[in-house]
Amino acid sequence: MRDVVVVGGGIVGLATAYEVLRRRPGADVLVVEKEAEVARHQTGHNSGVIHAGVYYEPGSLKARFCREGAAATREYCTEKRIPFSDTGKLVVATNPVEVQRLEQLTTRARTNGLAVTPVSGGELREREPHVTGEAALHVHATGITDYPAVCRALASDVAGAGGEVRTSTAVTAIAEGPASVTLTLSRDGWESPESARLVIVCGGLQADRLAAMSGLNSGADAFQIVPFRGEYYRLPASRNDLIDALIYPVPDPGLPFLGVHLTRMVDGGITVGPNAVLGLSREGYRKGSVDVRDLATYVGFPGMWRVARTHWRTGLAEQRDSWRRSGYLRLVQRYCPELTVDDLLPEEAGIRAQAVLRDGTLVHDFLVRRTDRTVHVCNAPSPAATSAFPIARHVVDLATAAA
Repeated sequence: MRDVVVVGGGIVGLATAYEVLRRRPGADVLVVEKEAEVARHQTGHNSGVIHAGVYYEPGSLKARFCREGAAATREYCTEKRIPFSDTGKLVVATNPVEVQRLEQLTTRARTNGLAVTPVSGGELREREPHVTGEAALHVHATGITDYPAVCRALASDVAGAGGEVRTSTAVTAIAEGPASVTLTLSRDGWESPESARLVIVCGGLQADRLAAMSGLNSGADAFQIVPFRGEYYRLPASRNDLIDALIYPVPDPGLPFLGVHLTRMVDGGITVGPNAVLGLSREGYRKGSVDVRDLATYVGFPGMWRVARTHWRTGLAEQRDSWRRSGYLRLVQRYCPELTVDDLLPEEAGIRAQAVLRDGTLVHDFLVRRTDRTVHVCNAPSPAATSAFPIARHVVDLATAAA
């Protein structure tokens, strides 16, 4: 019998296995990942940003873990010689309404203990000659890194500490007893049981289905993972000197998305995105991808219809801009007017796993549920990559208490 099985080979799952072995050297730890490689979904399809924690509700897990996680990420990258850069970020307001929201964001950032500096429109022009706005907020602690490289290093550390990372292995059932949990694992068409004293599930885009296997996703507390495609473009190499800091719009406080931004990547290139388009497939990254099972699952979920009634105008606008590069471009031209349609080159999309409750509430904070011998990370979208190390500590604390 294993001591711990961790389900999910994204950054949260791997950081959790690493934390277990850090606390209990020699523990028998298995990580199972259904894909052929680690970091194949949310971790490997994001902007690579080390977030500072500006946007999150003071006192929330996101606010706390993001700040702690940014420091831990830099420390780990330094130790493993993984490239990262402290670029800083400018949140740019382009109209009076956004200026007012920016003032509120400044207050929140300072409440969260962050060093931020208000920037006037003129100062913004001096800092970033290609960016325009009425005002901006400089967030000093924002950076960029290579999260798939972090995952590869974590997988190596887990194996080096005596754990096992088993890819191409899916979980098809979870049966919990008084002293252990038995997982049914599927690999190459064959099923086999694997027992452990504790199971920690970091399932990302499949979190709701895995939680349901443990009896944690039914009744009034039910949640559904709704996939939102985040579509990106990359600027041509001739535009690599366009910005110094990362450039973000002021987000809509009613939505859990940060808006289309310009990100300088660790390879020196600049990406544009993401938007937030309702996905018809949880793991279909090509435009137009449809998975009938995924679609049927959330079409039949009452919370999804409540979300649609509340946000249908935003949804239609996002869908329109997804199919028309000119519409997408307008989102960026609000703060970087010199970019043209020809500057938007293809880049792989990402998919955000957004938990929605039965009453239609979009879950804004990290959400963790547990049974006596399982802990499930049910909602861990951005900034989960930044926050992975403190999330792991929190989850292992809960798992230890559960046992």
